[in-house]
Amino acid sequence: MKIDTFDLSGARASRWNLDAVIDGLRVSREAAHNIRHHGRIRELPSREALAGIVSDLSAVLFPTHYGRPNLTDESIDYFVGDTLNTTLNRLTEQVRRGLLFSAPADAAGEATLAERADDITRAFAAGLPAIRALLVSDVQAAFAGDPAATSVAEIMLCYPGTIAILYHRLAHSLHQLGAPFLARLIADIAHSLTGIDIHPGARIGASFFIDHGTGVVIGETAILGQRVRLYQAVTLGAKRFPADASGALVKGIPRHPIVEDDVVIYAGATVLGRITIGAGSTVGGNVWLTQSVPPGSNVSQAQMRHDDCAEAKPR
Repeated sequence: MKIDTFDLSGARASRWNLDAVIDGLRVSREAAHNIRHHGRIRELPSREALAGIVSDLSAVLFPTHYGRPNLTDESIDYFVGDTLNTTLNRLTEQVRRGLLFSAPADAAGEATLAERADDITRAFAAGLPAIRALLVSDVQAAFAGDPAATSVAEIMLCYPGTIAILYHRLAHSLHQLGAPFLARLIADIAHSLTGIDIHPGARIGASFFIDHGTGVVIGETAILGQRVRLYQAVTLGAKRFPADASGALVKGIPRHPIVEDDVVIYAGATVLGRITIGAGSTVGGNVWLTQSVPPGSNVSQAQMRHDDCAEAKPR
């Protein structure tokens, strides 16, 4: 009589010929298809931990909206202080892990990395009041710009654009302070929650409003001025991707639009390349725009002629 062997989970180990599969995966992992950073095992930042950290930072910034609605004037500072202290301790560990994947970290020891992580986290904490001020301007812009909005609380709790820009402002700060990997993870968490994809490198001025929001994409080197409004499915993207002599993409060069103050871009518009949308302009729905337009322009769909994809008319 044949007696099957069982692994720790109770499954019949011999049924699937697992020894050969495990050996093949080891060869792929260790030799043939090794994708580890510089070939070494490193501790990755935790997406789950970051989601909790950003949630707690949101509560620190807006305690009664994202924290505890029953906080009083006597208890609110204690709540903020206690939550912030705990959250920053968790954040610095995630920053340290992220720094393991940056080039200078290869020559740095563990003590140096931990010190750099503390410095970044300390500077990030110092910037939280300024981040809150920007976020308040964003919420006020949403309330002023949407006739359907009935209260600030509705905007903060129900508008995906508000959540997306909150996450972006936190991620952008970390990106600027030297923690780009961590910032990118936070941006992707926001993307998963809201359907809005904003690269943490994008520079966005005060009073920013994304109405509806689903499908909005803002690229890494985009620059947006103050009081900019976007609607759903707007793309601020790159037109082309230059390559070096070896064929590898050149990274980090300016390749996304500059959108000046008081610009409105309506649903489905695609704006590509390092072009400038002049202050006070309006870009209509479903426009495909690859050329700069002067301030005060009204850009609408027009018949295709030559290489022009849109017609810009000064107002």
